[in-house]
Amino acid sequence: MRTEKIDKSIHNASLATPKQAFSQVLSETLKTGIIKSNLLAMAAGLSLALYVTGIPIGEKLPEILFAIFGSAFVIGAAGAFNNIYDRDIDAIMDRTKNRPTVTGRMQPANALVLGISLSLLGLLLLGVASPRAALFGFLGLFLYVVPYTMWSKRRTIYNTEIGSVGGAVPPLIGWAAISGDLVHPAIIGLFVVTVLWQMPHFYAIAIRRYDEYKAAKVPMLPVVKGFKRTFIQTNVYLVVLAASSFFFVSLSWFITIVALVLSLIWLTLSIAGYKRMEPKKWATLMFVFSLNYLTILFTVIIGFSLLSPLF
Repeated sequence: MRTEKIDKSIHNASLATPKQAFSQVLSETLKTGIIKSNLLAMAAGLSLALYVTGIPIGEKLPEILFAIFGSAFVIGAAGAFNNIYDRDIDAIMDRTKNRPTVTGRMQPANALVLGISLSLLGLLLLGVASPRAALFGFLGLFLYVVPYTMWSKRRTIYNTEIGSVGGAVPPLIGWAAISGDLVHPAIIGLFVVTVLWQMPHFYAIAIRRYDEYKAAKVPMLPVVKGFKRTFIQTNVYLVVLAASSFFFVSLSWFITIVALVLSLIWLTLSIAGYKRMEPKKWATLMFVFSLNYLTILFTVIIGFSLLSPLF
């Protein structure tokens, strides 16, 4: 089945026009799927800031546009740098072995120029939106590329925890583009939730791709410590995630309840599913719900923040 999928992918690539092929290579190098998910997180922080400050969207439209495009460029640059540095282990893993920097469709030197160019352009746009937004953009890029990609990913089982800090920066970028109050419980809560969410999410991926991470010698938690330790640690983070929902109390009881209920459902699925399923099926359940958790929570936060002032 995997061979058929790869053959089909190669066949489709051979039928693509040069423009389509270039677009596909660019999309895979910059990881556009990750850009989209991180822009949702950025939009949640931005929307919260508009709601808390009481500023109408129209008054901050330029800042909003600069924040969106600046964030997209910086996140894409991070994806390019990651693809360059990880191409040796990407070549070993089934899910990454067809990336452009592995197959040669994107030369490392070209990817490096692309990453640097997008970094500079993205930080410039964020700086126009707000110097604080640019600072967070730089911190997110640095934390993802250096402490995570270049160091911890290959050296410690806590690579996910280290990477989670950089992965939780997009809401801070959105907030900082609008507000200078960086100690408001709402943005602290959003940052903490985004950090904590990543451990159950990436632990699930690590179990689903256990054989690949083991072959690539990436020290993911389940590879080094086993499934039971991963299950226990997942539940610890889910309990803390549920508790972090109360950061939103000062903002809205509605958002607080949504966040709490989603966390408790996730915890219940984890405990019940672990007893009934083999590890990879349990991990698939956890992975799917993690995507739903974040999408629902961020959508609710954005909708509440933008629609509440109208009523």
